[in-house]
Amino acid sequence: MRSKDKIAYFYDGDVGSVGFGQNHPMKTHRLCMTHHLVLSYDLHQKMEIYRPHKAYPVELAQFHSADYVEFLHRITPDTLHLYASDLARYNLGEDCPVFDNLFEFCQIYAGGTIDAARRLNNQLCDIAINWAGGAHHAKKCEASGFCYINDLVLGILELLKHHARVLYIDIDVHHGDGVEEAFYFTDRVMTVSFHKFGDLFFPGTGDVKEIGERDGKFYAINVPLKDGIDDNSFTRLFKAIISKIVEMYQPGAIVLQCGADSLAGDRLGCFNLSIDGHAECVRFVKKFNKPLLVTGGGGYTKENVARCWTVETGVLLDTELPNDIPDNEYIKYFGPDYSLRIPHGHIENLNSKNYLTAIKVQVLENLRNIQHAPGVQMQEVPPDFYIPDFDEDTQNPDERISQHTLDKHIQRDDEYYDGDNDNDHNMEDS
Repeated sequence: MRSKDKIAYFYDGDVGSVGFGQNHPMKTHRLCMTHHLVLSYDLHQKMEIYRPHKAYPVELAQFHSADYVEFLHRITPDTLHLYASDLARYNLGEDCPVFDNLFEFCQIYAGGTIDAARRLNNQLCDIAINWAGGAHHAKKCEASGFCYINDLVLGILELLKHHARVLYIDIDVHHGDGVEEAFYFTDRVMTVSFHKFGDLFFPGTGDVKEIGERDGKFYAINVPLKDGIDDNSFTRLFKAIISKIVEMYQPGAIVLQCGADSLAGDRLGCFNLSIDGHAECVRFVKKFNKPLLVTGGGGYTKENVARCWTVETGVLLDTELPNDIPDNEYIKYFGPDYSLRIPHGHIENLNSKNYLTAIKVQVLENLRNIQHAPGVQMQEVPPDFYIPDFDEDTQNPDERISQHTLDKHIQRDDEYYDGDNDNDHNMEDS
């Protein structure tokens, strides 16, 4: 048992200032609310806080097609009319709208997950947190389900440079289809998703029968659930399956996507989980003492998202948080009772004991088909991605730096960096 976990936490206030649109369920503001709640509980004093670097297009193209990355880089709300056919091709539209600073938003949240993976790889921390990450639906060549760039896949690719096997766990109410698809043919990543499953529920995939193919056969695990699952049923099933997976697969690192739309009362969800039930999954995964990368994900009742990820930050820090929310910039959102915990929901639990047992038996049966911890030939570890320095003097001074970029170099009032954090070559100066 290691003495005390060293935790790196990534945040850039700009991720919470973009808008998907007034009537869109995704409110990036939830990230600012989470951060301020974390600060109000003084959790920042127990972690190392970093502003992530903005992922370069060439880094995003480690998974995504170069033409898709280039398109995201180019498109703006003002140029939509020029790209009608491309919008359809890359699935941008109602669910995945084009908004101001879209590409920069992607660069920041993806940069956070990539940086988190690199710090874990270099043993600079034991746990790395990027609540802005977790965009698990994005595909190689298209946006999907409010997700544009799949930071999780990029983070896992980074971890694979140092680890023979990576375990991906997803507790978002929606199936982690983009991550599963990316690693469907390999045994080097095992993807495990606990989600609501049904033909009419997005994305419509994630049946227990989807198990991976070729070298990846039996390395994709899906736990399809019905409406109304509660803390007790969910955590019991989660622990039984995850403990068996860790024992059999022996991952070198774990990535945990903590989508908060599986909480009771979520605008788009249909589960009955309380924050304590959701956080119990995080607590359980932490106990394996593996390098752990934790991200956000879905979550559409924003005050509950902020509550949940703050509690889970506390769990990762072994810190019990008082139920009374301290004063902070967003305190009015947490009324009328200003408490951290939320009650579980009242949707009827359609998951019978027999159904859950049958799912568990099926999953454990599939697990028996994998070799004990597949022996992967590790080649020489590739270096962290090298980004050339640009010589500013050779650039046209009129084009060199925009006011928008210039403003970024000024530390924002709503961020908190203790001292100077540029001790890593891929971290931006704070």
